[in-house]
Amino acid sequence: MQRGPLYGLGLATFGALVLTPDAMLMRLSGMEGVQMLGWRSSLMGLVLLGVWAATSRQKRADLAASLSLGGMAIALCQAVNGALFTFGIVGYPVTPVLLGVATVPILSALLSWLLMGEATGRATWLTIGAVLAGLTVAIFGKSGGVGFDTASLIGAAFGLGVALCLALSFVLIRHHQTVPIPLAVGLGALAAGITGLTMTGPVQSLDGITLWPIIVTGGLVLPISFYCLSLASRHTATANVSLLLLLETVLGPLWVWLAIGEAPTALMLVGGAIVVGSLALYLGLQRRRY
Repeated sequence: MQRGPLYGLGLATFGALVLTPDAMLMRLSGMEGVQMLGWRSSLMGLVLLGVWAATSRQKRADLAASLSLGGMAIALCQAVNGALFTFGIVGYPVTPVLLGVATVPILSALLSWLLMGEATGRATWLTIGAVLAGLTVAIFGKSGGVGFDTASLIGAAFGLGVALCLALSFVLIRHHQTVPIPLAVGLGALAAGITGLTMTGPVQSLDGITLWPIIVTGGLVLPISFYCLSLASRHTATANVSLLLLLETVLGPLWVWLAIGEAPTALMLVGGAIVVGSLALYLGLQRRRY
């Protein structure tokens, strides 16, 4: 059944909104660093692989597609993305990492043009500019600025790596229509999880750890959100999917505020309002267009 771009925009919006409690759940768990990568990614991978095993009616063809160059590239992007984000957030200042990740719509638009010949319209570029401005205000409002020391530059490089992997993953999924999303993304997530568990050990002490938030985010939030975002890239431009993904960056802190009491600053609220308002206007214009 052929579905239009509005279906893709709706899927991407839903996936991004499902992802917004992720930061809150991470904080509630008390788990940190590579241990969190091992648990979250392993759970996500196992759930997606289970969904594929239960729903696929052509497992042999799916396996062949996933073992193709495109399928393996999608899985690799998912694995590297998860690892880079965790290592960047744990080892370096958060602000430059998030600013690097915020470039994902730009990279998606450029990769779509380079690899698939899909041009990005003026309205999308204007929205990308407005969203980046809002995110910059919100992120700087959270931590007071970015230094130009070595740690900040390395953190920004990690963020750019995450953005590149996400953008390339969306473009590859759009291009390789026969690759089953749950299988390819699940294999990539499981590979990242096994890496984390190998580095920390699966029986590392859980003293002071609350497991249910990690189970919820790894078993529900991440599989649902990334499946919807990935599927959306087959129905609408990858720049649109990447734009809507950034909703998590500005709405996530609100969940943290509700659960933990960390109130956002005035600049964070202003920046978030710019991002949400820009995306709402863009979605309204796209709806009228189609």
